[in-house]
Amino acid sequence: MIYDFETLVSRKNTGSGKWDEMTKEHPNLPENVAPLSVADMELKNPPEIVEGLKKYIDTHILGYTGPTEEYFNAVCGWMRRRNDWDIKKEEIVSTHGVVTALAVSVLAYTDPGDGVITMPPVYYPFRMTIEHNNRKNVECPLINTNETYTIDFDLFEKLCAEEKNKMFIFCNPHNPVGRVWTEDEIAKLGAICAKHNVIVVSDEIHSDLIMPGHKHVAFANACKNALPKYLVCTAPSKTFNLATLQTSNIVIPDEELRTKFQSVLQQHFTPSAGALGLEACRLGYTECEGWLAEVIDLIYKNYKNFCKFIDVNCPGVTYSDLQGTYLMWIDCMTFGLDDEALDKLLRKHDLFCDAGTLFSQGGTMHTRVNLAGPEKMLNAAMQRFKDAYDEAKNA
Repeated sequence: MIYDFETLVSRKNTGSGKWDEMTKEHPNLPENVAPLSVADMELKNPPEIVEGLKKYIDTHILGYTGPTEEYFNAVCGWMRRRNDWDIKKEEIVSTHGVVTALAVSVLAYTDPGDGVITMPPVYYPFRMTIEHNNRKNVECPLINTNETYTIDFDLFEKLCAEEKNKMFIFCNPHNPVGRVWTEDEIAKLGAICAKHNVIVVSDEIHSDLIMPGHKHVAFANACKNALPKYLVCTAPSKTFNLATLQTSNIVIPDEELRTKFQSVLQQHFTPSAGALGLEACRLGYTECEGWLAEVIDLIYKNYKNFCKFIDVNCPGVTYSDLQGTYLMWIDCMTFGLDDEALDKLLRKHDLFCDAGTLFSQGGTMHTRVNLAGPEKMLNAAMQRFKDAYDEAKNA
């Protein structure tokens, strides 16, 4: 099948928050401009999922529906094929998204005032979920050496040793810096958490989006010699652009952890994802590997093109190595502006990205660019980035 990765579909007036914000600020934008902020794709969904859901609606009643055997088999099969990770269907808990799972975990495994460790710059709902539930966001900032990010293991162990720090939310691949952590790095983190009885919530939502030359290692596979209590958050939402269907597959092997998680889920949230989300997940995991392979090729091409363009046209601008996700992390320190002025300048040039300060420590003077869109859309964005750079340097 030939997939259409060239058509840019306008999402104006469809409820897309990032599009609504962009068009409210700049109502008369050219047709080739799309926001490069929130992490969903500006690509059509896999036709196998679209046609499969049409067939499902034609043949099913949309009443109360829970996970089916076919859904569980699809999730287990995908993890086995993609990550050499064997899981059992009884270990899977379906939720309305990974952020929901983070909130459930915070409520299930910590008490008000407890610390939850994160590694900024990192996906900002980690901090929001922790703080909104009256826990303390305990930061172990990544070490940035010329836009190459590594883990401060000494600080991490020190934080894990503190009695009030009960949980660690791990981002692998890491959003926004694009690191795919190695088996040795993950094993070392796992051993420290096991030693200090820190529960690990491993957010692996981007684990299907791995760039050439890199390999995702599932948390459990890396930590076999020293495995702490853990759960892993996975989902088809980033992989197949299905965020609106609010479906995630949370893998919790430990029965005690799973029981606590399910108890909080039943108290505060709808117990399971909806029928269309579960079916879309099944379709994606059984019929869409070819589509995903082509999307990864497109993302990597967009990334390499953006890198080459910056190197030639924007001296002094640097960026981290994209190993996983479809999110490019760019250091704009050479613009010579503060964070607010940088964001205003980029928006002036119709570049609606995520400001680095959203991601807490280490985000200053950075911007996050979403690469999951048609090549022509990203090429146009590159030119606007250069225009903003030129204005800053010539001011």
